[in-house]
Amino acid sequence: MKHTPTPGGAEARDRLAWHRNLRWICGLLAVWFTVTFVVAWFARDLRFNFFGWPFSFWVGAQGALVVYVLMAALYAWRMNHDDAEAEASRAGAPPVAVPSQGASRGAGADAA
Repeated sequence: MKHTPTPGGAEARDRLAWHRNLRWICGLLAVWFTVTFVVAWFARDLRFNFFGWPFSFWVGAQGALVVYVLMAALYAWRMNHDDAEAEASRAGAPPVAVPSQGASRGAGADAA
């Protein structure tokens, strides 16, 4: 006999969180695709100066890298926020701020 989760159960919450995570991944992949391929495809049409350099050169040399780093930071921040909410909902308390991984080490912990 299969186990069917209750609508308010932990499995339903986990499934909802996973679907939210997939939406974020799909959105960030769409941004990645646009920055990587679409802008490069139309680079010759993007002929205007941006901070003294041609925009197509700037996007290829610097802009894409900046966007990739911002995407990674945004995804990490969002997942930390979602993890804090999930922990709070399991404990029945309001969400609290989650310290970074380095801050969770005890005093005198060696990084190596």
